[in-house]
Parts: sequence; structure tokens; C-alpha cells
Amino acid sequence: MNKNLIISTSINSPTKAIQRYDKIKNWTLIVVGDKKTPKNYKLKNGVYLSPEDQEKIDRRLSNILGWNCIERRNIGLVYAKKINAEVVALVDDDNIPYKGWGKNILIGKKIKAKFYKTKQPVFDPIYQTNYKNLWHRGFPVDRLDQRENLKPIIKEIKVDVQADFWNGDPDIDAIARIMLKPKCEFDKSFFPFFSNTISPFNSQNTFLNAGLLKHYFLFPDQGRMHDIWASYYLQYIKKINIIYSEPSVYQDRNKHDLSVDLKNELIGLKYSSAIINKMAKKQFKLNDFFSKKSIEAYNLYLKHF
Repeated sequence: MNKNLIISTSINSPTKAIQRYDKIKNWTLIVVGDKKTPKNYKLKNGVYLSPEDQEKIDRRLSNILGWNCIERRNIGLVYAKKINAEVVALVDDDNIPYKGWGKNILIGKKIKAKFYKTKQPVFDPIYQTNYKNLWHRGFPVDRLDQRENLKPIIKEIKVDVQADFWNGDPDIDAIARIMLKPKCEFDKSFFPFFSNTISPFNSQNTFLNAGLLKHYFLFPDQGRMHDIWASYYLQYIKKINIIYSEPSVYQDRNKHDLSVDLKNELIGLKYSSAIINKMAKKQFKLNDFFSKKSIEAYNLYLKHF
């Protein structure tokens, strides 16, 4: 099996995106199923982890994660550890990869890119593009007016995480989606870039050095902040370099009830800024913000590392 894994979850029959990922050379697709996933789900080349397969990997972790949730993806991360994966790509089943997806992987490489230095404790990657009216999902909304028009310099970076952008329906808060209903075509000239401080990245089209998986966990019981707070926590625990790269997918977003999305993002509206403040002061503790269930799940996950 390839040491480069694509990990996704899905409750649908293989989507257009999943079918494309399944054909990409030098990558192995892992789809982590759920209770709603069709029983006859099949991939031509990749691996489908059924609910029964997942419980064989770790029944206790499986049970505490719960079902019908994106946090099932954590079982895929455990699987990646078991086969000694080198690079893990996390994708959604509605993010259709462009031709050439997965070829320009920067993980472990030294590159020169645009560097933005800010005095703020958190950096919004979308604001440094041609869509300054939007913001990345999970960026603290009470800090929107503190974002800066920064001038970049060119600086060398060794890449640990590569967060590729997405054309079409971007990864933004429900508030912005309800108000603005954007369809995006990001200008490639803005990429690649990085910053000097914590910044959000998602599990929608992101590549990670597999050596970081121990501290990258999609926390259950945290609404739609599961992957965003995972990204914040990883950056708090480990000094890592995140590069934001040009769009490599088009998101044709699955049907969502935006009122439900908004409800599930309220926890972020309430706590994301406080989490960032605690992290900036080196005072962050999981049990100050994360539920007992979430921390218990993480401790079970850690046993695999």
C-alpha cells in the first residue's frame, strides 16, 4: 500500500469527488464509513472501512466518537498510524479534485513563500486573498475588525502542513454563507503563503506530515469546531509550519441546513477567541474548553501512538 493516504468520511454512495480520489496514482484512498453509509459501498482501488472494521480497530474509541459524525475520520488516522503512513490528506466527499491534485506536495520540503508577520495572536488566511469580505470558518468573529492589510516578504519555510484552498463554495462560517452566498475563484497569485502565528486550517483539503498525527485529533462534542480546534491545538502543542496553497479542488457542497450549521458553530462564537487568548499566553488547558467526553476520546486515541 502507498504511504500517502487520502482519508475521508461519507454517508453517500461514492461521489464524483470520491471516484476521482480513488483513481489518483501514488495515493491510497481510505473512506471511513458510518451507519448511514450504503451497505454495498465499494471502491475500485481504495479501502473502505465499514463500521464493523472500525470497531475491530478500536471498539472503545469507536463507541465514544459516536456515529453519523465527521469525527469518525479519527479511526482513519489510527489506520494511517498502523500502516506507517508518511503523508495524510484529509478531504471531504464534496471537494472535487482538479487534475494534478496530490502532485505538488510540499510536506517536508524547504520552499520560499510569502510570509505575513502580524502582531495579532491569530491569522485569517482568507483575508490575505482576493476575498477580504470573507473569513475562514472558526476564525474568531470578534477579531474580524483587527485583521490587517499586511505586506508580505519572501521567506524560506520547511512545510509540515499544507492547507490547499477550495474554489466554488469556500470553507466559511454559516453567518458569512447566509449573508453573502459566495462562489469563489481564488486568485492563484496570492499563494503560497504562511504567517508567524496560529491560524485555522480544516480537514477538507489538507495535507499533513503523518508524524504529527499524535497531536492532531478531530475532537467530538465540539460542533463544527472539531477540525478547527484540532488545528489550533496542534499548533499549540507543536511548533509547526503551515503553508496555504492555491485551490486544488472545487467544492460542490453537499446539501446543508444553514440554520443547523449556525447552531453547531455557536460553540466557536463563544469560545474560539478565548482559546486563542489562552494559547497566546501559554495558559491553555483542554479541560477549560473541551468536554469530558472529548478529552476521554482523545486519550483513547493517544494510546495508538
